[in-house]
Amino acid sequence: MNFRSLSKILLAVLLIFATNTSFAKTIKWSMQGDSLTLDPHAQNEGPTTQVSRQVYEALVTRGLDMSIGPQLATKWKAVDPNTWYFFLREDVKFSNGQQMTSEDVVFSILRAKQPTSDFKEYISTISSVKAIDDYTVQIKTSKPNPILLNQLSNIFVMSKQWSNENFATAPQNWDAGQETFSAVNAMGTGPFKITLREPNTKTVFKKNKKWWGDVEHNITEIQLLPIKNAATRVAALLSGEIDIVTDAPVQDLNRISSSAGHKVESTPQMRTIFLGMDQAADQLRSGNTGDNPFKKKQVRQALYQAIDIEAIKKKVMRGLSEPAGIITFPGVTGYTKALDKRLPYDIDAAKQLLADAGYPDGFEVELRCPNDRYVNDEAICTAVVGMLGKIGVKVNLFAQTKSKHFKELKDDQGDFYMLGWGVPTLDSHYVFHYLYESGASWNKVNFSNADVDAAIRVMEGEVDLEKRNAAIAKAWEIVKDDISYLPLHHQVISWASKSNVDVPIRPNNEPLFRFSRVN
Repeated sequence: MNFRSLSKILLAVLLIFATNTSFAKTIKWSMQGDSLTLDPHAQNEGPTTQVSRQVYEALVTRGLDMSIGPQLATKWKAVDPNTWYFFLREDVKFSNGQQMTSEDVVFSILRAKQPTSDFKEYISTISSVKAIDDYTVQIKTSKPNPILLNQLSNIFVMSKQWSNENFATAPQNWDAGQETFSAVNAMGTGPFKITLREPNTKTVFKKNKKWWGDVEHNITEIQLLPIKNAATRVAALLSGEIDIVTDAPVQDLNRISSSAGHKVESTPQMRTIFLGMDQAADQLRSGNTGDNPFKKKQVRQALYQAIDIEAIKKKVMRGLSEPAGIITFPGVTGYTKALDKRLPYDIDAAKQLLADAGYPDGFEVELRCPNDRYVNDEAICTAVVGMLGKIGVKVNLFAQTKSKHFKELKDDQGDFYMLGWGVPTLDSHYVFHYLYESGASWNKVNFSNADVDAAIRVMEGEVDLEKRNAAIAKAWEIVKDDISYLPLHHQVISWASKSNVDVPIRPNNEPLFRFSRVN
């Protein structure tokens, strides 16, 4: 081979490489915590759903404007108050090329109702589901369900064949620490597929060339690189190692936005941050009283009025939060501005309430918080510790990673704890069903009220909106007066990215990379 021929070959190789590189668009995405699992039915948790939604799809979904629209189903109808029919797309394939049919939808809904699923309460009114033909699914409910579509938007469809072949017919038992194939592998119908999973380190998504939808993005690869430390995460963004951070620290927003090559976007999030107090235990697991002060409403109110939420907003959140009077946010059915008004911050009143309750010298308790889940979660808890100390309540802060925090909270290990609650259905029923209903999975304050339980039954089955809204209003009045939880604030989220990266910010804090571009 002569020199001229060799040069032509090398030039051709370089041109091919340069062309492929110019079309290869990679987004390096970071947030403080990772998805807890890849099993789409094992954990109903925000960052976990964020990851699942890139890969898996549901019968219906919320678009960029948060309205419900078609996804795997093109249309649906209710033939009677308890019977729905969903008509599926006929051109959908899983990322391995297998055709999706009604059998996969039936399998997935039944899977999401199994005991190890964290979504079983989500769709508790579904009494049966069956395939009428390859592309028609019938769903029956135990009662008329006015929010069925809202609920189905978060029930992801898996391949029945893939799940059978990989011993994944039941959701991972995340609470028990079970390890399964579906926890570290995923195979859905969505616009991306996962090709590498290293938990808490790196997850790689590639464009799914078999996706049925119209491709509006120009992304060939997404790399999720969780970085727990806020300063390190920002440094990686500013140095160019990371393209987008979907939980930009409030203390660094000015520095990021002042960079010519970066931008910041903020929006109120569909999430409220609050503190819970176990009111059922006869004696606190931590502390020195020999009883449980949280059983007394006066104590709960004292703690509420000792928290200076405006100081937290100004100093900890840098103005990016909205003080809350209830544990749901504007936009949720049943929310009213009047309900969202807080009790006044009043140290003297708080001290008097403690004295009246029999604790003139206060008491001691442990406060459990995550340190990698919500915006400035540990810093908020640190501020609360100092504020409660002013009324004689000695609080010992125990902050840890979200995976341990949630698991131990589920195991009833907390007297006093932080939690944040989003409402993906945008309906008050979701809050009451999980946080207030007697015996509910996240009702760790052990609230129980027959009138509230009755109101929840109305929320689930009443299609007369006037009657349903009246039941919601009654329930909110009862729980607000009880002070079962200490509301803190509605969270505001900030995304920071390179100027040439366009990922539309959404109030549920979920990026939809199928609508994103790298310019």
